[in-house]
Amino acid sequence: MSKVAWIGLGVMGYPLAGHLKTHGHDVTVFNRTREKAERWVDAFGGRLAATPAEAAGDADFVFACVGNDDDLRSVTLGPDGVFQTLQSGAVFVDHTTASATIARELHGAARERGAGSLDAPVSGGQSGAESGTLTVMIGGDEDDFTKAKPVIDAYARAANLIGPSGSGQLTKMVNQICIAGLIEALAEALHFAKAANLDVEKVIDTISKGAAQSWQMDNRWRTMIEGKFDFGFAVDWVRKDFAICFDEARRNGASLPVTALVDQFYADVQEMGGNRWDTSSLIARLGRK
Repeated sequence: MSKVAWIGLGVMGYPLAGHLKTHGHDVTVFNRTREKAERWVDAFGGRLAATPAEAAGDADFVFACVGNDDDLRSVTLGPDGVFQTLQSGAVFVDHTTASATIARELHGAARERGAGSLDAPVSGGQSGAESGTLTVMIGGDEDDFTKAKPVIDAYARAANLIGPSGSGQLTKMVNQICIAGLIEALAEALHFAKAANLDVEKVIDTISKGAAQSWQMDNRWRTMIEGKFDFGFAVDWVRKDFAICFDEARRNGASLPVTALVDQFYADVQEMGGNRWDTSSLIARLGRK
């Protein structure tokens, strides 16, 4: 078993760090809100650190799951950050959905210390984190991936090395672009079915056996038509992810017209007060008069 530091105990980080502890790893945690870290230690055991640097001091692996590029720089490169104490031979694994630019920056900083760094954003949401069934898309070096994968497997049903540093974050962008159009299409389809006075349950039971089937359809159709959005991946978060996609697209020349349109639809949901609603709440704007 390994010595592990975990930085960031949010919706995703809290259960993921818990999986590592229940799998027998020696886990030290840090969270900006100390009360949450204390609650995690009460629930799982392990130790609480006062700073990211303290948590990382003797760790074989340091995991982070924070909000955005700025948060990530603060907990890694800041004066009390992980990279002040990251050991030679250790591996930093970042589960934050962030830019490919920060991923490459941290990879270089880790290499200067004789350590490794993997950008490893995840898909599967809160439910996947809690059940330990996430998909992890990883960028970095093969030797670091080989070391870290047995630890990541504690909460992943799939963890794949895509390519060099930054490739994990770029793959997460692909994932978010795919989901954008899919959720809007499902929202429009359900809205249409209701307007046509169809038995929606029978419709879904039928078309979910064919080419229209998706995870979103299987897991969200019922809550979408019932107007229940108090779970899952928040609208504020997906718009943050889309901003990362658009920034990268401006650099690589990709055209994202559907994603840009769906982003504006999510802006409408925010105006309705749905900032923290699940992304399936796109259907809510279709019912407005």
